[in-house]
Amino acid sequence: MSYTPNLKKKYNEEVIPALLKEFKYSSIMQVPKLEKIVLNQGVGQAVADKKLIDVAVKELTTITGQKAVTTLSKRDISNFKLRKKMPIGVMVTLRKDRMYEFLERLVAVALPRIRDFRGINYKFDGKGNYSLGITEQIIYPEIDMDKITKIMGMNITFVTSAKTDEEGYALLREFGLPFKNIKRD
Repeated sequence: MSYTPNLKKKYNEEVIPALLKEFKYSSIMQVPKLEKIVLNQGVGQAVADKKLIDVAVKELTTITGQKAVTTLSKRDISNFKLRKKMPIGVMVTLRKDRMYEFLERLVAVALPRIRDFRGINYKFDGKGNYSLGITEQIIYPEIDMDKITKIMGMNITFVTSAKTDEEGYALLREFGLPFKNIKRD
């Protein structure tokens, strides 16, 4: 018997029927789905200290369970002492089962560990995709506090197949992302 992540089961058993009812879709194929989650960590200080990139790759790999890749600068910027093709960040793209596992850990474990957490803001891109900024990587239980050299934040982007922000919001809300109570127009 193969393993299926809890959120994948929840999507098939609870989220699809709820969204079918809410938006009155005529087919299951119209229901938006989560396509991928992209984690991106900019490490601007890596220009001065090359070891920060290796630390960031190791931490992001530990958090996601998938090897992180370094991102390179696209052009020279003399004010920042930056040369073309210098490593300045790390990123991971999660899909399928790993994506659902990460989302479950984010919602159940990591977000509640943020100090004074009252929910996440409603800021969609107009096409149903959502980006979330996290200021500290230490909210993840996989990170060992004693081995932290520098507190670094990250961006988490949820890419959905939704056509509108309302559909994307409804999908992520059903997955359990703790949005602040907002009054939309």
